[in-house]
Amino acid sequence: MKPSILLVIFAFFMSSCAELGQISREIAKSGMLSEQQIANGLQQALSKGVTEQVSKLTEEDGFYDNALVRIELPEELSKIESTLRSFGLGNLADQGIKALNETAQEAVKEATPIFLNAIRDMSFQEARTILLGEKTAATAYLREKTQTELYQKFKPVVQENFQKVGADQIWDNLITQYNQVPFTDKVNPDLTDYVTSEALRGVYKMIELEEIQIRNDLNERSTELLRRVFALQD
Repeated sequence: MKPSILLVIFAFFMSSCAELGQISREIAKSGMLSEQQIANGLQQALSKGVTEQVSKLTEEDGFYDNALVRIELPEELSKIESTLRSFGLGNLADQGIKALNETAQEAVKEATPIFLNAIRDMSFQEARTILLGEKTAATAYLREKTQTELYQKFKPVVQENFQKVGADQIWDNLITQYNQVPFTDKVNPDLTDYVTSEALRGVYKMIELEEIQIRNDLNERSTELLRRVFALQD
């Protein structure tokens, strides 16, 4: 066999050994993680999403100033907004939109304990499936486990806070004025249901963003356990 061919084979062999060695080291390293550690890592990630992202929604104008989750008018009411603005009543429309967002902001304060309970109840198998699943698998898990309970919790809070932030009076005034405009269809929307659903959408959106960041950005893995657990899905 020619020396040049021997050199190529030798180089390939050494390169393969190096790669196999790296793979072996990674397997050995990941093998040190127990199912409990994997579950704990996922729980840390979800808790981080809840505490760092959902809490932002409860701050002043947490919904209103966040373009990703800001609650706009439902389709049924968009004609109210355009009609009011055409009559020079844009300020009233702005007040109404802000009131909806303030109502959602208050309701979301009820979310954290419910999320943390769902996170604590996560099984080892669920954790492993989430870790190796889609990039928003953890958010999907939380949505499945909490959506019904959160809706039931949010709705009475939304209803109560419509009065607290004055949204009920603002919208009663807006809708009354709109319904008095000639040749318009009368409207009477269920704003409580709408704001409750939109508040939930905003909550899951923020958790989803945090999950994607942790999966994609090494700098977002703020603990050693997070780094080791999410290295398994890289």
